[in-house]
Amino acid sequence: MLSILTATTLFPNDAKPTHGAFVATRLAKLCESGEVSAEVLAPVPWLPPYVRYPDAGRLDLVPRTTTRGPWTVHHPRYLVIPKIGMTITPHTLYLAMRSALQRLLAEGRRFDLIDAHYFYPDGIAAVRLAREFGLPVVVTARGTDINLIPEFATPRRMILKAASQADGLITVCQALKDRMIELGVPAERIMVLRNGVDLSLFHPEGRDEARRKLGFQRRTIGSVGWLIERKGHHHVIAALAKHPDTDLVIAGEGPERGRIERLAASLGVSDRVRFLGSLDRHRLAEVYRGLDALVLASSREGWANVLLEAMASGTPVVASSVWGTPEVVAEPAAGVLMSSLDAEGVAHGLAHLFANLPSRAATRAYAEQFSWDATTQGQLRLFHRIVAERHARQHPSAAAAARATSPHL
Repeated sequence: MLSILTATTLFPNDAKPTHGAFVATRLAKLCESGEVSAEVLAPVPWLPPYVRYPDAGRLDLVPRTTTRGPWTVHHPRYLVIPKIGMTITPHTLYLAMRSALQRLLAEGRRFDLIDAHYFYPDGIAAVRLAREFGLPVVVTARGTDINLIPEFATPRRMILKAASQADGLITVCQALKDRMIELGVPAERIMVLRNGVDLSLFHPEGRDEARRKLGFQRRTIGSVGWLIERKGHHHVIAALAKHPDTDLVIAGEGPERGRIERLAASLGVSDRVRFLGSLDRHRLAEVYRGLDALVLASSREGWANVLLEAMASGTPVVASSVWGTPEVVAEPAAGVLMSSLDAEGVAHGLAHLFANLPSRAATRAYAEQFSWDATTQGQLRLFHRIVAERHARQHPSAAAAARATSPHL
């Protein structure tokens, strides 16, 4: 059995229980294979007491070490300087990870591979850590880390250096692989492993009961995600003016909530907009079941898990045509891609969807092709190959035996 150390700042914690849930889900599916065990190194920011940074949440609630599901999760602190610390954060993150890993190794832990998520700053720090401690490392690119951050020269140089030194590279959609190739990473070094969806948690059964509990009495659409500008909740609110028979629920919290509420009031649609706050995955699954459609009007997405979760619940989507989203919304059964990234695009998308509404059974069937099985098997093949190659270089005489006994090589 492989022992891996998952290293990422994107992981649920006591202050933000849904933060990085997609990383935790992928890791859970990997561990369910029975071929991998894991510990998690999930640093959280440390901010000087006089700094007010609401996006960080109540970090004082996060213990240094905790148990989350089947894993021991370590939360060392790393220094963050809001707005001006972009280029030094990979170094402060590395120092926090280094101290934690030294302690784990001193306690007798042994790891075969570092599994890092999000390229900047997480992947930069993880690659440096792996080189220092003689471990192979795989970095997964997930979205903004590749489609936005490399626009800055220094981070771009650091990303390309880390990519050249990592033992394996994963992207969660083809669009991110294409972007990495544009940046100069050789195509053959990059594996595309799409995020899947938990088909047992997100399902269409019990829709009427969900609508009754949630108080949905008319056509109701949803917008899910962190309340920040790039998630596009304001476009969805503005589109309500052209759909007077439709209500909107918004699931999520964030610094833009006040501005979004004021926008709804100024447009006269406040009575049709309800804020649900931050929801855990089980409550979110209930919301998906009750909706008539989910709208994602985001300006940037790598692979939007909320789309698959809604579709697995039988709910079609209207989504902006950005990055990996066209790979998710690829058939009419899934929903509609917006023609423009604005309120008009949302309004037209909703009109088209409801005029050509797929059956909920068809939408669910479409989502079923996105199980986690292929992703898990791809990770296993990659991880086993990398570990075996590292072992073969260190122990040449054992290489033939490893190839003969492992089904992944």
